[in-house]
Amino acid sequence: MSQSGVDFVVDYLLSKRPDLTEIDLDLDLIENRILDSLGFMNFLYVVEEHTGTEISLEDVTPEDFRTVRSIAKRFFDAVPDLG
Repeated sequence: MSQSGVDFVVDYLLSKRPDLTEIDLDLDLIENRILDSLGFMNFLYVVEEHTGTEISLEDVTPEDFRTVRSIAKRFFDAVPDLG
């Protein structure tokens, strides 16, 4: 079974920020500098690799990358249930 989009995103971001142990699905990744301009292009590349879909910069907005939940909804067609 392949890794879910949410798990993939969280694991990737945690690997880049070893000072963190978890990332809330609704945490603002940009405001909290978890996803910044320096790492954005690499992150975009690994999302493309994981989904098998090319992502055009013309088709995305910063809001698409604001939270793990927004990334999952936009690129993995999954909205996690907090239930």
